[in-house]
Amino acid sequence: MTRKSLLGISAVIFAFALPTAAAQAASAPTAGTGGASDVSYASATLLGSVDAHGQTTVYLFQYGPTRAYGYQTPLSAAGTGTSTARVSQPVAGLQALTTYHYRIVASSAAGTTKGNDRTFTTVRIPLSVAITGVPNPVTFGNSFLVEGVLSGTGAANHQITLQANPYPYTGGFQIVGNPELANSAGAFSFPVLGLLANAQLRVVTTGGPQVSSPVVQENVAVRVSFHARRAQRRGFVHLYGTVTPAEAGARVGFQLLRPGHRSVNEGGTSLQAATTTHSTFSRVVRVPRPGLYRALVQITDGAHVSNYSAPILIR
Repeated sequence: MTRKSLLGISAVIFAFALPTAAAQAASAPTAGTGGASDVSYASATLLGSVDAHGQTTVYLFQYGPTRAYGYQTPLSAAGTGTSTARVSQPVAGLQALTTYHYRIVASSAAGTTKGNDRTFTTVRIPLSVAITGVPNPVTFGNSFLVEGVLSGTGAANHQITLQANPYPYTGGFQIVGNPELANSAGAFSFPVLGLLANAQLRVVTTGGPQVSSPVVQENVAVRVSFHARRAQRRGFVHLYGTVTPAEAGARVGFQLLRPGHRSVNEGGTSLQAATTTHSTFSRVVRVPRPGLYRALVQITDGAHVSNYSAPILIR
């Protein structure tokens, strides 16, 4: 939008033409301020009417948060008709939930006419919520954050709650922890401790209006420990470790890491039941060359996702 002083506006209008004797005998245009249509949180269309009384006539709308206006639309032609014509101009860049004053101003060589002052109020920006899990997946037993932003009118300091629906996703969403307040910019962060299985997450506003974020899937990766010790046979190594939580029967693969190249599979085994909380694996494998090795545990049960161990150096 273009801000101009009222002095500047008058200069544009009155410089349109100098009155001649014939123009002085003619009537100044008639101008009426109409309603406002298509009012949103950032724009509106201003309506009005102009009767040019046979003179070449232009018009504009003045608008702003007070009767001093401060803004105006571009000059537009109203023609040279002798009957009332309906006119309109769009305005944009408005502030949400704000009352604006406006009026039409029409001018010809015969004079300038200002319509009555009217008002309209822009609407709220609808609230919306976006969230993400950090990190995602999270390793079993670790904490993570649900971060997000509440946007729209009234987002600042608005109360919100975190809800979770854990695998197998049949229990429905339940509140996790305590409600929080979005900050002055609408941002928020929920710490989550010890998620036990994959879960669907969402953040919901409390009070009105109630808005829910899209559902985000937060995955829980199994925790893998990986160790090695020399075997009795030359060129062989005993690889072993644990996986938490218990995932008996899942496959474990051993990989040689090669920087800049794809890893190489060097055998594998299956997880064995150990306790109610963890499974174990153990395998003697031939190690063709020294280097960094890691274990990949492949999970397919839906409650958790696969994960790598930290790499270990085998000489």
